[in-house]
Amino acid sequence: MKGRLEGKVVIITGAATGIGRATAMLFAKEGAKVVVADRNVEQGQLTASEIKKLGGDSIFLSADVSKACEVKNMVDEAISAYGKLDVLVNNAGVLIRTSRLHEVSELEWDLTLNTDVKGVFLCSKYAIPYMLENGGSVINVSSTSGIRASLISSSYGVAKAGVISLTLTASQEYAENGIRFNAVVPGIIDTPQSRGSTGSTEEFELRVSENPGGRVGGPEDVAYMMLFLASDESSYVSGASFVIDGGRTVGF
Repeated sequence: MKGRLEGKVVIITGAATGIGRATAMLFAKEGAKVVVADRNVEQGQLTASEIKKLGGDSIFLSADVSKACEVKNMVDEAISAYGKLDVLVNNAGVLIRTSRLHEVSELEWDLTLNTDVKGVFLCSKYAIPYMLENGGSVINVSSTSGIRASLISSSYGVAKAGVISLTLTASQEYAENGIRFNAVVPGIIDTPQSRGSTGSTEEFELRVSENPGGRVGGPEDVAYMMLFLASDESSYVSGASFVIDGGRTVGF
């Protein structure tokens, strides 16, 4: 039996660690050719190497998604290596804890927005032309911080809300080309970034206790939703946002 992504070529940004790495590993197991893209060269190469050890097909490309020239080169190199592009996962993002709005520096604001929103725009901009003829799936990673108040970082909340808005607009603009745009909206997931952003082990454990299910999600919980959205099983799904938080958001 073939994998659910057999023969598909996928670019996953931010694939060096956390949700991105889990998604890259899962997609490769399902038959995809995976382009691992990240600024973290050492860990990104490790992800690609692990895929190859399992018999998968993967390459690593270094890219800062906030820079147009690097994004264009990333997409061009992926096409040069595999000849096509079927799926783009816009996962790369940063979370910088900030003070209240009037104390946020312009640098903090720009660093977050340039990666978390502009990065999604740039990756989509350069990937879409290779999907216009045969269609494809673009999966954008937002956050529950984008659908409710984000008390640890206003810039992050605004950025992740923007990702959802961009997803909605693009899903309408490219429906006639068979390109689907969807967003995943994770709550707290046990990743290095999440543990770092909570500020302490005690605060992270408190977040665990606040979840209705008594646990936080693992990267695989998000990866499996993205597998569905990347596969042909979701061919009638576009413009949707899927909250993955164990039911915590509905309690607010």
